[in-house]
Amino acid sequence: MVKLFCFPYAGASAQFYARWRRGLPAWLDVRPVELPGRGARFGEPLHEQLMPLVEQLVTELRADIHTPYAFFGHSMGALIAFEVTHALRRHGLPQPEQLFLSGASAPGHRDDERYARLDTDAGLVDELRRLGGTAAEVIHSPELMAMVLPVLRADFRLCTGYGPVHRPPLTCALHVLGGDGDYMGAAALQAWRSETRGTFSCTSFVGDHFFLHAREAQVLDHLCTRLARLRRAERVCG
Repeated sequence: MVKLFCFPYAGASAQFYARWRRGLPAWLDVRPVELPGRGARFGEPLHEQLMPLVEQLVTELRADIHTPYAFFGHSMGALIAFEVTHALRRHGLPQPEQLFLSGASAPGHRDDERYARLDTDAGLVDELRRLGGTAAEVIHSPELMAMVLPVLRADFRLCTGYGPVHRPPLTCALHVLGGDGDYMGAAALQAWRSETRGTFSCTSFVGDHFFLHAREAQVLDHLCTRLARLRRAERVCG
């Protein structure tokens, strides 16, 4: 059994990933990582700073991370997955053998001013429309937006100021995924290469920032192909 811990994008619940179980083989155990303030953890305080959230997640995950396992994160979730991996190394804990970073610019290629412009309700709504990952009926519902906007605002504040940190690269395999029509561009995805000494790949899918919705079958096939190598290694060792 290979565990795949999945981190959500800004404004979302990790339970989105639960649907992936229907499209993946039984040996791949999808584990959505719910963040405080959403889903089943709706009553918990939202985080507006990245590193306190990372340390909390390390504490929560440490009893459940046994190799072989992997991380997947999309957009904000990619940053969280990346920083949790570094934090696990700092704490001397088992690190994921494969790290999938989807729809996120590498450190040093991020637009900080973009997040500074997204602190008003109008700015947040415009960003939702631009990214295209939110249904129109949600955007046009005052009741639903009253629940979505505080989470989204906190998540964007969490991403503000994120940049490169001088530290040794990771050693795990790092696989980057991106949409060929996403706003960030190919160079910002390829720049993740310098963040690991392990295997690196960068795969483009047809679509925008939320290509993982429109191209879900292709994304799952990509994950399954990569993670099958961990299963084979586990079976040999077992």
